[in-house]
Amino acid sequence: MFVSASAAYVTFADPDGFDDEKEPALAAWAEVGIAGHIARWDDPEVDWAAFDAVVVRSPWDYVIRRAEFLDWARRVESVTRLFNPVAVLERNTDKTYLRDLKALAIPTYWVAPGEAVDFPVLDEYVVKPTVSSGARDAIRTGDRDMALAHAATLVADGQTAMIQPYLDMVEAEGETSLLYFGGRFSHAVRRNPMLAGNTAAPGQEAREPELRDPEPDQLALAERVLAQCPYLLYARVDLVRLPDGSPVLIEVELTEPYLFLRYTPDGAANLACALAEAL
Repeated sequence: MFVSASAAYVTFADPDGFDDEKEPALAAWAEVGIAGHIARWDDPEVDWAAFDAVVVRSPWDYVIRRAEFLDWARRVESVTRLFNPVAVLERNTDKTYLRDLKALAIPTYWVAPGEAVDFPVLDEYVVKPTVSSGARDAIRTGDRDMALAHAATLVADGQTAMIQPYLDMVEAEGETSLLYFGGRFSHAVRRNPMLAGNTAAPGQEAREPELRDPEPDQLALAERVLAQCPYLLYARVDLVRLPDGSPVLIEVELTEPYLFLRYTPDGAANLACALAEAL
């Protein structure tokens, strides 16, 4: 498919070059007739109405400016096509969306401001705020008092805390991320869990991810998750296995996921074709 269109590739002020997907994405867009332009989401000089589409890709500073980011997205969607849509961004930037996917997701306990900080005894805890990216403000600990204290700190700061069991399976198998463009499966990678070691920015793994073929049960779970979503240009479904071997959802990334385009020869082209079809 070949179209004649222009699209903004939305990123953030990235002096350290964390986003290494810009060049392959824009090159693939050009192959299908889409002139891509890199633009910061918070650049007041950008005329968003000049683009046929605005594609949110790596605004990785939105976590500390979420309200401002969502206001920007609403303004953009009022003048052109935004991918993914603002309703998706609004819901997906707060991990409380996992409550609606409770039957498919890792067991999670929630503590909101004004609620008592309490949760069941676990072997090991992961505690993090519901508005977070790249393991920001997340801890992993086997010390219940430390877990309680961190949750209390988050709640005192006006945030909702989420508490999950740390699953040893991620050490042996890693997390599996399944990538979908335009509703179609593109590729999957084995990711190393950020809390297994040092944390990093999105896309900056401690060890290199590996391309993998997902198992049928993983594909089935990912498609059950995405069946509950509206049209999406891109989606990343992160899974891990429970001790009994069954797959479970960790997160569904619909806002600014790293897409692992460098790990497969077809990833960037698949994204470009989906964008061309959407236009």
